[in-house]
Amino acid sequence: MILWVIYDIKEDKVRTKIAKSCLNFGLYRVQKSVFLGDVAKSRFEELKLISKDIINPETDSVYFLPTSKEFIDKSYLIGQSFDEELVLDEITSKFF
Repeated sequence: MILWVIYDIKEDKVRTKIAKSCLNFGLYRVQKSVFLGDVAKSRFEELKLISKDIINPETDSVYFLPTSKEFIDKSYLIGQSFDEELVLDEITSKFF
């Protein structure tokens, strides 16, 4: 599944652990606290569990937003974009 991971984490050390987890799961950083990539459903569940163990639910949040190529194609951005060729071509070439 194509997955967005968006987070707001107070502590630098925790934020770094979440970012490294996203990278280790093959997600691409599209902004400082936003990742996008293709993740198998079982790996998605694993990433959720790891994130739950790392963050402080009283102060932090991590959003997992499954999406589709159609949704991304319909999205509109004003300003600086992530490297669509790097991210979307890599994802779509694997699965679409």
